[in-house]
Amino acid sequence: MTTTAKKLFIKTYGCQMNVYDSKRMADVLAPAGYALTDTPEDAHMVILNTCHIREKAAEKVYSELGRLKPLKDHMAQKGERMIIGVAGCVAQAEGREMVRRAPVVDLVFGPQTYHRLPDMVSRLTAGGDVARMVDTDFPVEEKFDFLPAESSDDGPSRFLTIQEGCDKFCTYCVVPYTRGAEYSRPAAAVIAEAERMAASGAREITLLGQNVNAYHGAGPDGTVWSLGRLIRRLAEIEGIARLRYTTSHPKDVDDELIAAHAEVPQLVPFLHLPVQAGADRVLKEMNRHHTADDYRRIAGKLKAARPGLELSSDFIVGFPGETDAEFEETLKLAEEMEFISAFSFKFSPRPGTPAATAGDQVPEEVKSARLTALQAQLDRRQKAFNQSLVGREMTILVERQGRHEGQLVGRSPWMQPVHFEGARFETAYGRLATVRITSAFANSLHAELLAVEGDVEHHQGCAAPGGPSSEKVEVRV
Repeated sequence: MTTTAKKLFIKTYGCQMNVYDSKRMADVLAPAGYALTDTPEDAHMVILNTCHIREKAAEKVYSELGRLKPLKDHMAQKGERMIIGVAGCVAQAEGREMVRRAPVVDLVFGPQTYHRLPDMVSRLTAGGDVARMVDTDFPVEEKFDFLPAESSDDGPSRFLTIQEGCDKFCTYCVVPYTRGAEYSRPAAAVIAEAERMAASGAREITLLGQNVNAYHGAGPDGTVWSLGRLIRRLAEIEGIARLRYTTSHPKDVDDELIAAHAEVPQLVPFLHLPVQAGADRVLKEMNRHHTADDYRRIAGKLKAARPGLELSSDFIVGFPGETDAEFEETLKLAEEMEFISAFSFKFSPRPGTPAATAGDQVPEEVKSARLTALQAQLDRRQKAFNQSLVGREMTILVERQGRHEGQLVGRSPWMQPVHFEGARFETAYGRLATVRITSAFANSLHAELLAVEGDVEHHQGCAAPGGPSSEKVEVRV
């Protein structure tokens, strides 16, 4: 093991899975002497963990590389070397073109190869300044087998990847090409990692996957486990108070998963379930494998199984050929479903995807107008939902200190930050707290503290942390 500490800076773009991957990169590099730093200045290694979903994703990476070049030159002037690596989906898509176009880059590696980082770095440094390499293979099964134990300082809320890749081939999406085919980790490996997380202080685990509810991992009993079955097993781990999962596909919501929402109290009453559009013809052109009514039916089953369950979603406006009438169907569906939050975007062509070369592209100004209209509607619903929580009691998980002295922050079951005062951070951190919401804002809530888990000093006769509130918020964790 290297004794001299070296600084590692990782900039993460995109989804929670990239956040998980970035943390595991740090874990992989720790035995080689790399310790995380908050800035790229004077870092001995900088990794850009990229996402290919957003518009002009590759160009943004090249711009960032341009900003890093002076820092790398400065390190060289001091007689030290800054290794610059590009990871993730842009790296997977660009490959050797990135090395050719950006000489500042030393390493380009895809999302399935970061377990080989120590070997890459060793070979790179042995080869001198001229050595550069690309590793964009798809050994997804191998990756998880070779990752070290995760670090234990990630706080009470953790991400855990259980599934990678996608077999759906939506016509606008690059994920099947950058993350590969669907792969589910064996249930025993997932359980073991969750147990380690719980032992090191995790109270909430979010299960991650490109299509997480397509999970079909090998079970320790020799059968194939679904996501619903895996959730039931993870709920048995001592210390785990909350379970979430994202991102889901409507096609893979099965009866076992719906039953888990009804019967597993640790599973929060909130689900991110992308619909993308409200018009069946557009959904068919997107190759989404569901209709608008399919989505309504699935959402209805989930809400019937778990009263109080709320949904968030994703939308793409201006998909090639989308008419004004079809956009109105999206507005209608969004209003009907009463999503409490949503991510909405203008369609932007992704190189190599079928929709990128489709005819009848929607003019940019039309896409912008539609996006503005949809976001205004979604924002009104989000604000109304937040306001409806005022006066209600709920259980939150205390995650960090707030901006102001004495202020603590947790998250509601529906992911809003909740700010409150009245407890010491040292004793409340990582615990469940029962609060009453006193005011609501566009993206957050303010509350008064009623009780902290295991602290009789703050108990004021409210529902026990983790139990249902007297206001019938239907929060059971």
